[in-house]
Amino acid sequence: MMFATVAGGVLMWGVHFLAKKIPEAEYSALGTLLAATILIPTMPLQMVFAQQTAFALATDRRAQLASMIRFAWVGTAVLWFAVACVVLVFQGTIVQRWQITNPAAIWATVFVALGCLWQPLFGGVLQGAQNFLWLGWANILSGAARLALSVFIVFVLHGYAAGIMTGVMLSLAVPLGIGIWQTRTLWAVPTAPFDRRQLLEQIIPLMAGFGAFQFFFSADTMFAKAYFSANDVAYYVAAGVFARALVWAAGPLATVMFPKIVHSTARAEKTDLMPLTLVCTGLLVGAGAAVLVIFGPWLVKLVYKSSYVGVTMQILPWYACAMVPLSLMNVLVNNLLAQARFKVVPWLILLAICYAIALTRFNKSMVMILQTLIVFSLAALCLCALFTWRKRPVRQKQETN
Repeated sequence: MMFATVAGGVLMWGVHFLAKKIPEAEYSALGTLLAATILIPTMPLQMVFAQQTAFALATDRRAQLASMIRFAWVGTAVLWFAVACVVLVFQGTIVQRWQITNPAAIWATVFVALGCLWQPLFGGVLQGAQNFLWLGWANILSGAARLALSVFIVFVLHGYAAGIMTGVMLSLAVPLGIGIWQTRTLWAVPTAPFDRRQLLEQIIPLMAGFGAFQFFFSADTMFAKAYFSANDVAYYVAAGVFARALVWAAGPLATVMFPKIVHSTARAEKTDLMPLTLVCTGLLVGAGAAVLVIFGPWLVKLVYKSSYVGVTMQILPWYACAMVPLSLMNVLVNNLLAQARFKVVPWLILLAICYAIALTRFNKSMVMILQTLIVFSLAALCLCALFTWRKRPVRQKQETN
């Protein structure tokens, strides 16, 4: 999974080399639209179905799992259609606020959103079934398709942000097709009724908990786009591309940990996997952040135009620092939610709301936005650590056993 995620991430990351071939304003729009797709709750949805699949396989409830998958497949399509209607109504405002030159980019992003809802659904089933081989290949082939299509669109068709987002949309067919085919033995079987209320009681806190992390991870670019010029945001996006790569690189550790802890919890087995994952994540992300600070000027110049180096390097060290507590928080959130310890969720939501409010107040500079992110990332990490290591009530322990 580490190899597949890094390989797939590098291929997807390769799209940003095209910044040398498109204007700064177009790259700013591209970065904002890509950040908007990150804000889609792909991670929560994948973790929900990883948890449900792992639990269903551990307790031999395949028929109920098939019903859940089909129900979610239709439900996400209905939700996407409702959101698409809202985008249609507010298209003009979005184009103006985000300084989008070609409205087609908005609609390419809307269809990317549909793929971003379906891909993690089936990716989560693969993860919960511990089919890491095809989950890894889906990541690699998706990145390869995205890069190939984007290069073709820019160099042959001379497209900009709208064209690249169209390539992203088309590339999502690859991992989606793999996920649907490889999980057919779990969803294309006779179904059995399941308790939808009970499912929602499990899904809502999982979606909210992982959604809070995802908001901390990606919302800053949305706010930066609203407060700064297109050229300035291009430099901000460039710094974010390098910094967020740290979280993507360490993410597979938590991805592998999550279903294993679900299995251990369902079978009342003890495991020391979380502390090991936390230490490895800290070492990996800490070393990566140091590399970005030391070799940042060379890396930025390698990917972007020389004009990007000065401003981007003023931002990058702050961005890299923010990703360290976020990566550690991700491990703790995965551990808590895998054990169905949902009491942390309301506090994470409250903290995310406070973070959003703070971004509307502390935005005099791009560095200030990142300083705000660092403060709230540390607060979220401390909150998750408190709920992870505090003593659990005796009654809860007995119920778990």
